[in-house]
Amino acid sequence: MTQNQMLPDKDLLTTTLADLRRSVREYATAATEASCPTVRQMFTQLTDSTLKMQGEMYQLMSSNNMYNAPSQAARQEVSKRLQSAQQTQTQDQQFVQQHLSGGMGMSMGSGDNQSHPGSTSQYS
Repeated sequence: MTQNQMLPDKDLLTTTLADLRRSVREYATAATEASCPTVRQMFTQLTDSTLKMQGEMYQLMSSNNMYNAPSQAARQEVSKRLQSAQQTQTQDQQFVQQHLSGGMGMSMGSGDNQSHPGSTSQYS
């Protein structure tokens, strides 16, 4: 093995694809945690552009037989999980709307879980 020998193309692309997936996760997390609208928009755009690059990289690797996609899932299982995700999304939207209309003095739970002035946690 010489010092100038590089990894095979498949290994380089696999590493790059994994890095793009990791970047998408991290940008999405940063967007959800940003309190500044400008910063949130920046991370949202980075998520979108990186997700596009990841898709293009996957297509390139797949068309060159460098990526083995997992076997296809059963249609019934996909429908079941999609329905579950849609129900969760609906519940989340209802929760957010309910608490947004309740104003800043909202309670995040019932009973003793009310917000206290000066508290560092909205859940205390």
